[in-house]
Amino acid sequence: MHNDDLQNYDYEDEQFEEDTMGIKVTSGKLTLTKDDRNMVGISIGGGYPNCPCVYVVQIFDNTPASREGTLESGDEITMVNNRSVKGKTKNEVVKAIQGSGRDVVLTYNKLHADQEQGNTLDIILKKVKHRIVEHMSSSTADSLGLSRAILCNDSLVKKLQELERNADLYRGLVGYIQSLMKHYFELFRAHKQLGDVFSEVAVRESLERANQAFHKYGETHRNMAKTGVKMLKIMKPILTDLGTFLTKAIPDTELTVQKYADAKFEYLSYCLKVKEMDDEEVAINQMQESLYRVETGNYEYRLVLRCRQLARIRFSKLRSDVSVKLDLLDQKHVQDILFQLQRLITAISRYNDEAAKEIRELIGLFPVEMDLKEDVFQYKQNPFQRFDSEDHEDLSPSVPSEAPQTLPSPSTGHEMNIIDLSE
Repeated sequence: MHNDDLQNYDYEDEQFEEDTMGIKVTSGKLTLTKDDRNMVGISIGGGYPNCPCVYVVQIFDNTPASREGTLESGDEITMVNNRSVKGKTKNEVVKAIQGSGRDVVLTYNKLHADQEQGNTLDIILKKVKHRIVEHMSSSTADSLGLSRAILCNDSLVKKLQELERNADLYRGLVGYIQSLMKHYFELFRAHKQLGDVFSEVAVRESLERANQAFHKYGETHRNMAKTGVKMLKIMKPILTDLGTFLTKAIPDTELTVQKYADAKFEYLSYCLKVKEMDDEEVAINQMQESLYRVETGNYEYRLVLRCRQLARIRFSKLRSDVSVKLDLLDQKHVQDILFQLQRLITAISRYNDEAAKEIRELIGLFPVEMDLKEDVFQYKQNPFQRFDSEDHEDLSPSVPSEAPQTLPSPSTGHEMNIIDLSE
C-alpha cells in the first residue's frame, strides 16, 4: 500500500477484517486520574497509518493505570474522553490524553488472552537458549553473538552461589561430626570393655589392696564410658539439626530458585520476541510495505504483549519470594551454625573435664602387690609354631623342659551392644 493510498485510506471501510485469532474481546470504560507529572502510566502502539487500532503496549509500575488495575498490555483504546481514536496516530492519541483535564475517560476493548496460546515453540526454544547462555562465560557468549548482560546482572545469582557454598560447608560439618561420633563410640566401647576386664580381675583378687585398685580402675573406665554416652546423646540432635538444614531448608530454597529461573527465562523470551516483532515491523515499513498481522489488528503482537506482562508479574513475585527465602536462610545459617557449634564444643569440653577428673582420682593407685601361683606362667603347649622335622633343619638343641602354658583371655564382649543412642 503506497503513501497516496494511505492518505486516502478510510478506516470506517476497512480493507481487511480484524483477525482476532479466536481471542475473546469485551468492551468497557474507566476513568484514570493523572499523577503530578500529567501521566496515566501507559505506553501505546499501533494507529494510523499501518494499524487500524491503538493498543496498550505496557503498564508502568506505581502509576494510576497500574493502581486502577483494569487496563492490561494488549488492550485496545477505542475512545478518549468519549471521542473516537479510529484513524488517529498513536502520537495524536497521546496528545489527546495529555491535553485532557485531571481525569481521563478511556473506552477500551479488553483482550481475554490465554497465556498458553502465546507459549509457542519459538518461546520454548528461546527459553532453552537462555538456559544455555546462563552457564556460559562472558567470552564464550560474546564470541557466539549471544547477549547475557541481563542474566549476569541478576543479583540473586551471587546469593545462589553463596547458598551453594553454605551447603558444601554443612556437608563438611555433617561428615566431620559423623566421623567424630564414630571414633568416640569406638573409644567409649574400649573404655567399657576395659572396665569389665579389670572388674572381673578385681573379683578374683584375694588381696584387699589389689582388689580395691582393680575395682577402682574398672569403675573409672565404666564411668568414662557412661559420660561419653551422654556426650553422644547431645551430639546426635546437633547432627539431626544440621542435616535438616541441609536436606530440607536448602533444597526447598533451591526449588524456589529453579522456579524463579524458569520464570525469568520465560519473561526474557517474551521480551526478545517483542523485540524481534518490532524489528520486523520497522524493516517492513522501511520497504513501504505492510504486515498482514498489523493490518488486521496486530492481535498476534498484542497476545505476546499480554503474555510478557503476565510473565513479568510471575517473575517479579517469584523474585520477591526468592529474595525473602535467601535472606531468611542466610540469617538462619549465621544463627544456627553458631548455636550448633557452641553445643558441640560445650559437650566435648564437658566430657573432657569429667574424664580428666576421673583419671586424676587414679593417681597413686598403682603399683599394687599380687599373689601369683608358681605355675602361673607355665603353658601347656608351645605358643610358637614348630618346624616340621622332615622338611626343615633343626636349628636349636633339644631341651627337656615342660612346654609353656597359655592362659585363656577374658571375654571382651564385642558382640554386646554396650551403647544405645536410641534413648
